[in-house]
Amino acid sequence: MTNSKDIDPTLPVQGQLEAYNARDIDAFMQWWAEDCQYFAFPSTLLAEGTAAIRARHIERFKEPDLHGHLLSRIALDNLVIDHETVTRTFPEGAGEVDVVCIYEVSGGKITKAWFKMGQPRLHLATN
Repeated sequence: MTNSKDIDPTLPVQGQLEAYNARDIDAFMQWWAEDCQYFAFPSTLLAEGTAAIRARHIERFKEPDLHGHLLSRIALDNLVIDHETVTRTFPEGAGEVDVVCIYEVSGGKITKAWFKMGQPRLHLATN
């Protein structure tokens, strides 16, 4: 029998990142616990439960340039901390933003996540 403490906490974090980049909402949601919480760092609750997180990401996945590029990852016990550069389509245009993502994992699912966003950098238009 596998103990939940034996489950590699990076597995669901990597799985949701791959699904995010594929813009596959069903694959993305399989990694989130039913009662998960999604925060802007440090404590602003943005979404609670899978229905709210799904709705948030259905909209995000419509962005044509969406892609999270993992720069580094640290795992300690049940916490996984990723540093990413995320390409987005902002209201002002295409660009990228640095993000620190902190995930709490239990039983192979993400139970809580915190996101600290840097300042967006718009891509220069080429004519």
